[in-house]
Amino acid sequence: MPFKSKAQRRKFAELLVEGKISPEVFEEWNRETGRAELPERVGPKPRSPSKAGSKRTSRAKATAGGARGSGRRSSRGRTKS
Repeated sequence: MPFKSKAQRRKFAELLVEGKISPEVFEEWNRETGRAELPERVGPKPRSPSKAGSKRTSRAKATAGGARGSGRRSSRGRTKS
């Protein structure tokens, strides 16, 4: 598996010095990465807008059917003046 960032490569080098990983593992990762230009750090993936929109539409469908009524008041019980 190749490295994803420069910070990850440094962390693996530190683990190699401490003896927590073998030199073969470090070399394998290094080989697979190659000469790729890595970012300093990798952040979390951005959320997809489709997930946020689906919640809104399902809520709108539930109230659009007239769950609360049409908004008109009836004239029952009122007298004409």
